[in-house]
Amino acid sequence: MPKLLISDIIGNISVNTGLNATGMKGRNIYELDAKDLIKLPKSSKLFMLPSRTAVGVEPDSGNFVHTMGAYAVAAFLSPGYTATYSASYLPIGTPAQLPLFSYAAVASYKGSLFTAAIQVDKDIRHNCQYIDMGLVKKNAAKFIKLFPKNRLIPHLTTCALVHGCPNAQNLFLSRFEAPLPSSPSCNASCCGCISFQPRKRCPVSQPRIKFIPKPEELSQVALFHIENTQRPIVSFGQGCEGEPLLQYSVIENAISLIRKSTSRGTIHMNTNGSKPDKLERLIDAGLDSVRISLNSARKGYYLKYYRPRGYKFEDVMRSIRIAKSKGAFVSINYLTMPGFTDSQDEAKSLKALASKYGIDMVQWRNLNYDPLRYFEELNAFTRPEGLIGIKAVISSLRKDLPKVRHGYFNPSL
Repeated sequence: MPKLLISDIIGNISVNTGLNATGMKGRNIYELDAKDLIKLPKSSKLFMLPSRTAVGVEPDSGNFVHTMGAYAVAAFLSPGYTATYSASYLPIGTPAQLPLFSYAAVASYKGSLFTAAIQVDKDIRHNCQYIDMGLVKKNAAKFIKLFPKNRLIPHLTTCALVHGCPNAQNLFLSRFEAPLPSSPSCNASCCGCISFQPRKRCPVSQPRIKFIPKPEELSQVALFHIENTQRPIVSFGQGCEGEPLLQYSVIENAISLIRKSTSRGTIHMNTNGSKPDKLERLIDAGLDSVRISLNSARKGYYLKYYRPRGYKFEDVMRSIRIAKSKGAFVSINYLTMPGFTDSQDEAKSLKALASKYGIDMVQWRNLNYDPLRYFEELNAFTRPEGLIGIKAVISSLRKDLPKVRHGYFNPSL
């Protein structure tokens, strides 16, 4: 059986050979079987979870036990992999919220590290094995000299070199998808926002842009990327900004400038879909592709997580409908959490939404949030018999809606 990983207080990780490994969905803790696991993908990272005790299973008795003085260990998965179990743990007292990463179950099995996950995309664009950071740094300096008056370049240099944003790194490598952040403000207060956390509940991982770029600055970056990249994508709505639809006028002008110069490339937007009329204007201007974020296909749980200001869940659905009617490629950025996403009720709601609106793609993105805190915030707990598993949810959707694509990244059209 897979064995439990534990850590000491300073992050030294070891195998507890006397206890079998476990994983968690909601408050439910399960013993992990080898069939639940895949080899830990390269470029994944291991985390020690402070103030959280590891939980294992005694092989002889089958009892769940927590390990006194040993902390839980989690895996932050390489992009393209979706967790099927979260790392299991018991809080010690009332611990501070975990930083904004995802926390997959990880175990030792036959002398190697394994994790509870499924590969949903084979694209390598965010895999750090294939990102030459020396070249990124060298090219970033060239970009600053090439575009000395463009304020986006220093901002994206910081994103690439300090905050580790793969899209920013790929911009400086002239490959795949390039970011076009544009909005310092947002009309949602997402629990897991990675660029803004009120009252400093936990650290942000990608500090938000502090200015509104000019259309010329956005189009200059976009055109350079399009002209120097195979199958290029340029995208508004990045982790280092708020909601791009709040800057629709700037973006509309930028898209017009891009399309006046070239018909190449995919112009994409990641958005919360809060302003369907503004999204329609952008599609008319030349926006090709839209990815709308959801943590849930059910209104009540969506509102608890996104906490929208000035828009409704119905506006989001209307944005999907309008984008499809206008011929845009529409993806759902489906923020996935084991124990919630794979509940029977949520799976049924997702399938109904995908069928009703005819979405083109589901991106199975791991939700970067403290697992137990997430279920407390949403007040959403499903008994084990109500869970069908992430793999089963994807398999069922593939079977019933075969035209829907599945993946992790925005595709070049």
